[in-house]
Amino acid sequence: MKQAIRKEVIRTGTTVEQMVRAISDMIVTGEILPGAKLDEVSLALRFDVSRTPVREALRELGAMGLVVREPNRSAVVTKVTETYLHSMFEAMAELEAICARLSAERMTVDERRALELMHRGSMRLVHAGAQEEYSAHNTEFHTRLYRGAHNDHVFEMVTQTRARLAPFRRAQFRLPGRLAKSYEEHGRIVTAIMRADAAAAGQAAYSHVEIVSDASAVFATAGERKERDA
Repeated sequence: MKQAIRKEVIRTGTTVEQMVRAISDMIVTGEILPGAKLDEVSLALRFDVSRTPVREALRELGAMGLVVREPNRSAVVTKVTETYLHSMFEAMAELEAICARLSAERMTVDERRALELMHRGSMRLVHAGAQEEYSAHNTEFHTRLYRGAHNDHVFEMVTQTRARLAPFRRAQFRLPGRLAKSYEEHGRIVTAIMRADAAAAGQAAYSHVEIVSDASAVFATAGERKERDA
């Protein structure tokens, strides 16, 4: 099992963030299956780092619920079922709807203008099919939405939930046409906020996360199929 994992892990960089992203992407897409062991030595060799950043990466993966680790044992990839994934996205939809409603009511003129300009500027990424760049834009777009709510407690809850769903939210952009659809969904949120229409903003944000949930479920079910066939 360890040998198979070593072949799958792609050396994408030496930072903790890069390791977390690379490993979580492989778990989400089913390249590394539930039950697989992720030992520190193999990962350190593959990413050309010491074991210290590997431990931190595994800790973050554990916080995401993607791996579990017992004292003095290798981390083991957990099984994220479609049902549990849906429950997390359901909570996320409610939190994002709250943020969008409050943003429509509380964002300053400058914050609204900055959100709109940022959204319009992302069209070039859609035309270019730049998945990685659009994924980074998507994170910043939603962060502005959370900040615009001007509620520190809600910000803390929504960012914690987003962190657990981050690999699944990134995976959606691998689907054909998803960049353009995401841009359209963002547009409905922005339009409502610019009009200070709290109800419309909340509904647009909720619907957006529901669609993301459906897109991400494709990878959850694919992973389960690979596990059955393994």
